[in-house]
Amino acid sequence: MSIVRGSDRHLVRRITQLYVGLLLYGASAALMVRAGLGLDPWDVFHQGVSEHTGLSIGTVSIIVGAMVLLLWWPIRERPGLGTVSNVFLVGLSMDATLWLLPQPDALAYRIPLLLGGVVLNGAATGLYISARFGPGPRDGLMTGLHRVTGRSIRLVRTGIEVVVLLTGILLGGSAGVGTVLYALAIGPLAQFFLRFFALPGSAGAGEASRVVAQGGGAEGHTTLRR
Repeated sequence: MSIVRGSDRHLVRRITQLYVGLLLYGASAALMVRAGLGLDPWDVFHQGVSEHTGLSIGTVSIIVGAMVLLLWWPIRERPGLGTVSNVFLVGLSMDATLWLLPQPDALAYRIPLLLGGVVLNGAATGLYISARFGPGPRDGLMTGLHRVTGRSIRLVRTGIEVVVLLTGILLGGSAGVGTVLYALAIGPLAQFFLRFFALPGSAGAGEASRVVAQGGGAEGHTTLRR
């Protein structure tokens, strides 16, 4: 009975980490939006599409995530609980946080928002990746293409994000110092928080940390970033 209870507690912790992590990921993205100093590549794209459609950036994130998930079929990737939850919760959390958080004008407020958003993003990444409930839609596309093409994770991720970033800029998305800061900081931050939130006896977090260290960023074989 004690083994069963221990297993139940382990599952509860995993589910908690998954959903807290996803909600915080959306909140961290919203902080970067409010900072107005540049977003991560996918959110530059989401913001650009939002500008042209009138849809909220969170809604665009959900739609894009669902569309990317459809691309899993030809490359034979399999979604998990974390995959489906990722599609919906990150966008909903982002829109909710943007609704609650006013737009600051002073740079003295925007810079801390940016820094806080990047650090919170790293913490959120560590939380939900360590839960090990499957990759997010954008991750699965990257790892699937890596498997199908034989190209490195670093090369595939860079190629995808360059295309997404440039398209987002052309659509009017916000790229700037925050984009550069995110690119430089998210790998080390994710690696630190993966280890910090690793579940006892978990090998998955260690593998994810290895991929992060090799240039996979927060998007490795065992990850589920957006």
